[in-house]
Amino acid sequence: MAKLGKRTRAAREAFADKENVSVSEAVALVKGNANAKFDETVEIAMNLGVDPRHADQMVRGKVTLPAGTGKEIRVAVFARGEKAEEAKAAGADIVGAEDLMETVQGGEINFDRCIATPDMMPVVGRLGKVLGPRNLMPNPKVGTVTMDVADAVSAAKGGEVQFKTEKNGVIHAGIGKASFDAAKLEENVLAFVDAVNKAKPSGAKGTYMKKVSLSSTMGPGVSIDVVSATGND
Repeated sequence: MAKLGKRTRAAREAFADKENVSVSEAVALVKGNANAKFDETVEIAMNLGVDPRHADQMVRGKVTLPAGTGKEIRVAVFARGEKAEEAKAAGADIVGAEDLMETVQGGEINFDRCIATPDMMPVVGRLGKVLGPRNLMPNPKVGTVTMDVADAVSAAKGGEVQFKTEKNGVIHAGIGKASFDAAKLEENVLAFVDAVNKAKPSGAKGTYMKKVSLSSTMGPGVSIDVVSATGND
């Protein structure tokens, strides 16, 4: 077995015996042990008591993080005419129609968020097998199928994060950078957890929020006390 590096060993030692800590302690641990040569992303993972194979247990939504994500989001918009011009004026990185569809079909996906006007969905629908697995398919439930493309582009650029349960009932997302002030990361954690809590589906039975954990790109994870994260203490 390969030897662990000094930083990895130090991080694991710092996280040893740390479990179900407060949000502030989790943030301090993650920030204090994010020692990579780049600004690591702080990531949250939530294990939910749902089975997303059932429609009434799917958890999906969006939240605008108070301190933003620290990441530059590239936005693609499927639109024509006036709406295409509105998208460009709002700062969309890529705007197109059938031409954009062909680009994506060719394997070129240079964007993090995809928005479409309703009339473009027959075109976008052909990309379901490409965009769906990447969680990039526009959806009216999270505001990415809309006539108000300018607002949707601004929201995406301004720190809005979308979330959706994976097959095993887990949600994960980047909620900031290790360089953020601790208070800003705490605000983002609480805002994200609150949004997921409010998105509890009608079919959820038993314990909804089973586990919440925080980590950085290269660091170990630490579990957060769910009561602390939901603010119900």
